[in-house]
Amino acid sequence: MFQGSLATTRGRRQAWTDSLFVDHAVFRLVWTNFHAVIPGKVYRCNHPTPRRLAAATRRFDLKTLVNLRGHRRCGSDALSRDAAKQIGLNHVDMAFESRGAPHRDRILRFASLYRSIAFPILMHCKSGADRAGLASGLVILFEGGTATQALKQLSWRYGHFNRSRTGILDAFFMRYRAEAEGRIPFLDWVEHHYDEVALKKDFTAGKLSSFLNDQVLRRE
Repeated sequence: MFQGSLATTRGRRQAWTDSLFVDHAVFRLVWTNFHAVIPGKVYRCNHPTPRRLAAATRRFDLKTLVNLRGHRRCGSDALSRDAAKQIGLNHVDMAFESRGAPHRDRILRFASLYRSIAFPILMHCKSGADRAGLASGLVILFEGGTATQALKQLSWRYGHFNRSRTGILDAFFMRYRAEAEGRIPFLDWVEHHYDEVALKKDFTAGKLSSFLNDQVLRRE
């Protein structure tokens, strides 16, 4: 846990140590998990290092960084917030869970946020797999896409495993497809019909996949 300041050389060094070795950013120096959700408008990745964030901003003319992890006491958070400020990016916290049924209020907040932020945007969580996949799927539906298209944002190619506890995110989109797609607009369904308690009760995760995801890979 990093609770220091980036104002000093020592503080910045501590932030990098925490980011690289506690938050596993050492792997993210070369593995970006960067993908376009809607080319020219919405992109997704794992938690970017300051250099990666600056490079992506120049290449894609980014205007907003959406942090799907929420405000955290870690070096990665401190460094990316500082980098966004230095670059001139809007920094927005939009925390989602990766192992629980998506919360109605957070989905609706994200929808409101999506209508007001400056594009292009880059969305990130820690690994760019689960919460980034959920947010990307929501974006697809916000833009008029289908649940089947949204589900493609939750794929093994991004590092998402639907047989672990994170598979409840897939179950969310599948429930909308089964219950209401084609009859009730997505956000109307979320606001008036979606039952997150029932989704959590009905979902069963594979034990082996959950062990690999939670204990071996130590994903959030």
